[in-house]
Amino acid sequence: MKRIQEAAFVAAIAVGTLGLLVFGLRWIESPIEAASQRSSTTTATSQRPANTAPNDQGAATYAKQCAICHGDQREGILPAFPPLLGIKHQMTDQQLTDLIHKGKGRMPGFPTLQEPDLTALLHYLGTAEVSGPPTSASEGAPAAEAGASGLAEAGGGLFRQNCAFCHGRDAMGGETGPDLTQSKLVLTDVNGDKISPVVREGRIDKKMPAFNFSSQELLSLVAFIHARETAAASQKGKRRGVAVADLQTGNLQAGKAYFNGAGGCSKCHSATGDLAGVATRYQGLQLEERMLYPRGATSKVTVTLANEHQVEGTLAYRDEFVIGLKDADGTYHSWLTRKVKFKVDSPVDAHVELFPKYSDDDIHNLMAYLQTLR
Repeated sequence: MKRIQEAAFVAAIAVGTLGLLVFGLRWIESPIEAASQRSSTTTATSQRPANTAPNDQGAATYAKQCAICHGDQREGILPAFPPLLGIKHQMTDQQLTDLIHKGKGRMPGFPTLQEPDLTALLHYLGTAEVSGPPTSASEGAPAAEAGASGLAEAGGGLFRQNCAFCHGRDAMGGETGPDLTQSKLVLTDVNGDKISPVVREGRIDKKMPAFNFSSQELLSLVAFIHARETAAASQKGKRRGVAVADLQTGNLQAGKAYFNGAGGCSKCHSATGDLAGVATRYQGLQLEERMLYPRGATSKVTVTLANEHQVEGTLAYRDEFVIGLKDADGTYHSWLTRKVKFKVDSPVDAHVELFPKYSDDDIHNLMAYLQTLR
């Protein structure tokens, strides 16, 4: 249990550090205008080496505008930025154009990116993906050892490019997606009759997008998932993760007392309010990770300007140079930190402060209580 606790703590620090590093690099160049205000009027010829072919214009545009977040080879920078390999399986050219021009969430817009750079970039995003090493039951083992057919191997490339960001390279679960090798839907699937509709239609309620795969691509993807299911089932006696039952050993009443008393949880949370049904939404280790460090928790910030006017909103960006927020209308504002005063209300801080105070019993007992909130 201590190892889980320490691992969660290290992961939390790593995520925060990565976010600051990547965003810091982008914002140091122009913190107020951000990357969305970069000029795209420079010709492709001036941006490319003299020997670069015109067909490489999209790669040059990608390297200039996108690589800092999404990786030099479109592989993504986890956990903050998703890969763009195979992005055209998810989005049309028009959808990509709108996203590039307007931005979304933490991604800034690039409204000045127009022809021919935009067309070249869209073409580059649709070119042949970079293939990775084969995924098998053990890292580096040949695909044949996992019983993978040629069809499954082809599906493995599609899976790594489009699904591994959430479900892990081996389909055993990742940052946000469940372990597919233990999925009831996968276990009852016959030749893709259940997997294919989910892939085509997505699951918007669970933040899974729809994918535009051909019938042959779907067959290969289904074959790969079933090959991973078979390989996982063959690992008799090997630890594949933390079972839900392993985290159900605490004392319910002691956990409830800790929630309302020493833990201070009830100061911010309510069993009948924001935590109602939490054990239905998350189970096992996923629930415990959110308890120890709730990723995605929003922070509020109040910025006081030089004229004493105050602006309040949800914290959208922060480093040593810039503070940014989104107001109630969703409009983004940012200021140089040296020119304003600001106060951040971060509910995650209370969780971080509890790390050195938790005992193993505290965590087990609190988990026992949280698992009753259905």
